[in-house]
Amino acid sequence: MPVGRILDAWGIKGGLKVQAYSVDADALFSAKRWYLKSTGPKPGQLLLAVRSVREQGEGIVATADGVDDRNAAEALRGHEIYIPRSDFPRTPDGEYYWVDLIGLDVVNRADEALGRVIGLIDTGPHCVLRILPPGVVEPAKPDQERLIPFVEAFVDNVNLETRRIVVDWGLDF
Repeated sequence: MPVGRILDAWGIKGGLKVQAYSVDADALFSAKRWYLKSTGPKPGQLLLAVRSVREQGEGIVATADGVDDRNAAEALRGHEIYIPRSDFPRTPDGEYYWVDLIGLDVVNRADEALGRVIGLIDTGPHCVLRILPPGVVEPAKPDQERLIPFVEAFVDNVNLETRRIVVDWGLDF
């Protein structure tokens, strides 16, 4: 699953400037190998053995085996970074990775189907579930999605095993 992308080279010794796709970039910091995928003019995939990852200002800088100069780092610009789910650090109880929530069915307390999670929006103070209602294959317009704040006041239960979220939310909201 994609967790970030390489923005550019950093310095002259092969450093990689990285953009994380999440505010919490623990997966990038904990993984010892990154799978890179390019969708640009030269599609391809490769495996990087990560030597170091650190915060640099408001960004992230990494070094990897075989990327020893600026030219090698620039050649990786635009590649998406994938990390196996098994390499993600464990989350505390009640916390979830977005990727674990996407695809879960959402029902309300009356067991009425509200739809399926297709994504999340980070608003700063909390996240918002993007729900695709039953019968809608792909949202053509924003008003076809149901947005539910992912906060304790509305989310009663998340069960990853049954792939289901129970919320305090009406069908008419």
